[in-house]
Amino acid sequence: MNLNSHLVQRMLRLPPPLTRDLTIERGLRVPMRDGAVLLADRWAPKTGGDGLPTALIRIPYGRAGLAAGPMARPLAERGFQVLIQSTRGTFGSDGPFDPLRREREDGLDTLEWVIGQPWFGESMILYGSSYLGFVQWAVADAVPPQVKAMIPGVSESALTLDFLRGDGFSLETPFVWGVQVAGQERPLAMPRQLLKAKKVQRALRTLPLNQADTAALGRRDDYIQSILAHDAGSPFWQGLDHRHRVAGIQVPVSSVGGWYDIFLPGQLRDHRALQDAGHSLVRLTVGPWAHISMGVGQTAAAEALDFGLALARGEEPAERAPVRLYVMGEEKWRDFPSWPPPGYEPRRFHLQPGGALSTETPADSPPDGYRYDPADPTPALGGVRMAFGEKAGRVDNAALEARPDVLTYTTSVLDEDVEVIGEVSAEIFFRSSLPHADVFVRLCDVDADGRSTNVCDGLVSLTGADELTPATVALWPTAYRFARGHRIRVQVSSGAFPRYNRNPGTGEPRATAATLHTADQQVFHDPRHPSAVLLPIRRPRRQASS
Repeated sequence: MNLNSHLVQRMLRLPPPLTRDLTIERGLRVPMRDGAVLLADRWAPKTGGDGLPTALIRIPYGRAGLAAGPMARPLAERGFQVLIQSTRGTFGSDGPFDPLRREREDGLDTLEWVIGQPWFGESMILYGSSYLGFVQWAVADAVPPQVKAMIPGVSESALTLDFLRGDGFSLETPFVWGVQVAGQERPLAMPRQLLKAKKVQRALRTLPLNQADTAALGRRDDYIQSILAHDAGSPFWQGLDHRHRVAGIQVPVSSVGGWYDIFLPGQLRDHRALQDAGHSLVRLTVGPWAHISMGVGQTAAAEALDFGLALARGEEPAERAPVRLYVMGEEKWRDFPSWPPPGYEPRRFHLQPGGALSTETPADSPPDGYRYDPADPTPALGGVRMAFGEKAGRVDNAALEARPDVLTYTTSVLDEDVEVIGEVSAEIFFRSSLPHADVFVRLCDVDADGRSTNVCDGLVSLTGADELTPATVALWPTAYRFARGHRIRVQVSSGAFPRYNRNPGTGEPRATAATLHTADQQVFHDPRHPSAVLLPIRRPRRQASS
């Protein structure tokens, strides 16, 4: 075992291995229905591996190294045999790599092949995070009975589409990912990615954006061109959307997410679809993590060995609540019966004149204003990020709040804890000097020393913004306790670049927009225009029990 694999397993804090003596069969040829052959490696104990439950990992990032070995080895040492397969067009598997598009057909063909192998026992699980979780959602409603569980981490059933909303294009994640996979099979790919991280960030400022891939890679890239040219609702993406399949899934599911993960809203949507369909065995665990946080891998591996292995052996997994959430601010894990949990009701915290925030209706007052310049766009800071060298999660917001293009509204000091768990949204009465503008809203916790830390946020792109408009902004869901003695703060601005594409103000297509217009923005807070953030607040215990 190499040093990296030892390090990962120590951090995972898994139960002791049953064996460290493994064998790896490399380059197994798995035929697909169209004649393509996908390559796979089988990890198993040297003695007694045949017939063990199989964990299937389908991955586009290679079958060795940091992307694969640290996932396969811990499971193969603790009761599984593991088949790790390179998806179509990657690392020796036939065909071009057309991201996300062939995973249903190829996944079902792979399941059929695995079940027919002489080393297969009677059961298997599906396992993996991000893209590796999407391939599970793509097949989950049609798996054979030998599949006993699926463990998707930081993933969802329509993986790319939430980034490509026409009313809020998330630029950074799909672009950076496209650059990553375009060069991943070159020698020394990981060091190359780290060395050119700043070049990729500079490329995101390219105008028009359909030249950004050339700036980052030195050539055009089909995937990056596609995300720029086609919104989420385009027929181009139809085969990549598996949301309609989720309610029909029968296999037990234990999903792992993070409060600062890029896929969290979709993951919670999928969990709720299973929950509302009356699925008999579905779990959700959400921690204080971003997409690539080590805690995600730790928890997913633990679920594979507790939940997945027990079911694969025909046993009952250890009993626990259906929903386990890390409540930030309290810094504690808590169990709940469902998502969103019962006992929390939305309460409006209104923007007030003078930068105040309270549950009272605002008084008559003129709007607040700021100027948004897409040539110097309001930057993304912490929060939901997935890019080399960019810090995600909770950060100090002082530098962001000092900018003239960011408004802040803050409560008085809290005289009791305020617990917020569930879906968060905002209604901002807004007007721009241009018909095209964005509204970004961020919820923050201000501690007793005045340090402002981000909790969750979201953005919506408006058309007709030159007319007074109630902009509805869906923020990321959260679980957060604002402590007594702290204050609640809301930021309002018009961007978080490059997480979201900067709005040029012209209405031109995002791929070809080349002109940037400065906009004067107004945020209203008066009795007729009661701008507010809506927080799901825990009801008092007596009220909750009545």
